[in-house]
Amino acid sequence: MHPLIRTARATGLFYLSLAIAGALGFLTVRPRIFAAGDPDATLAHLVGNESLARVGIALELLVVLAQTFTAVWFYRLFRAVDATAAGSIAVFGMVNAVAILGSAALLATAVEVAGDPFGDAASTVQLLYLVSGHLWTVGGIFFGLWLIPMGWCVLRSGWLPRVLGWTLVAGGVGYVLNAFVTYLVPGSGILADLLVVPATVGEFWILGYLIIRGVRRSALTEPARSAAPTPA
Repeated sequence: MHPLIRTARATGLFYLSLAIAGALGFLTVRPRIFAAGDPDATLAHLVGNESLARVGIALELLVVLAQTFTAVWFYRLFRAVDATAAGSIAVFGMVNAVAILGSAALLATAVEVAGDPFGDAASTVQLLYLVSGHLWTVGGIFFGLWLIPMGWCVLRSGWLPRVLGWTLVAGGVGYVLNAFVTYLVPGSGILADLLVVPATVGEFWILGYLIIRGVRRSALTEPARSAAPTPA
């Protein structure tokens, strides 16, 4: 297998592991523990499902590891195309991973506090879960920022479809705007959700393309192009 294809597929697999860990942890486990606006219910869920809560912590740690490796491998993949943009993907991805690391530490603290018979455990656990959730939201700025140089590298390289590159750039902008809309327009609901749709499409598209195809075969014999038109 050509080294470029091997690197591309490894990058796609790391990205897939990031998507799976994030979906299982934040979208599946967390809602079964955290009850918005009801500290007593959150505490009851946590105490009654401590093993599940610990799985949620482990999944967030897997998100950190997966995003770290994904960031490094994207740098390896695109460093010859644009070293600055490739480095930006790595740096922004690492910053977002640190935000999720902080979230995991808060969830671990919540598990310990839930078993403390002294003090207002329900309010403390609720607060920890709230801060954890906000770390995911504000960390989304850097998740959006890493998609923008990723899309730029796709456009400059000519190794993947150009439409994918523009979708990633739009998705990155949408993710950054989502963080601001969430706090400036409380209850924005569907508007905030729509802003991250391009990012979701772009992420699954690029990880699928990298895993299945790697890069265009022409990339194995031609140098990276400076955003020249390429066939889909």
